[in-house]
Amino acid sequence: MTNEKRALEIINKYRFDFNKIPKAEIRSLIENEISDYQSGSSEYIRVLCGYLFCIGDKSDIPLLEKAKYEINMDVGCMIDEEWIESLKNDGKAAEYIQTRSEIIDNFIEYYKDFSSSDDEY
Repeated sequence: MTNEKRALEIINKYRFDFNKIPKAEIRSLIENEISDYQSGSSEYIRVLCGYLFCIGDKSDIPLLEKAKYEINMDVGCMIDEEWIESLKNDGKAAEYIQTRSEIIDNFIEYYKDFSSSDDEY
């Protein structure tokens, strides 16, 4: 299964009710992906990290940084620095001058109609 299809499965499973998404499960999925990264699109790990940002707190910064900086450059580019900065700065990504709420809204907007490129063929 492609990473885009895996991302779509996660989105369809959890949607965007962040109060109902099990944080421990998302953390576990990220840890599994870090230890056994599947090459190709980085969309799957980006979705997982985005969910962790949306439901997480400062205690999740090390895992987000590990995903961003320790897999490869392509993954690093896909995981938004503003997610990490927002958690570090109590909800505001200083460089981008966005609130946590605005960043979450942008995440939802990006993924609400997400489809795998495999679906187009």
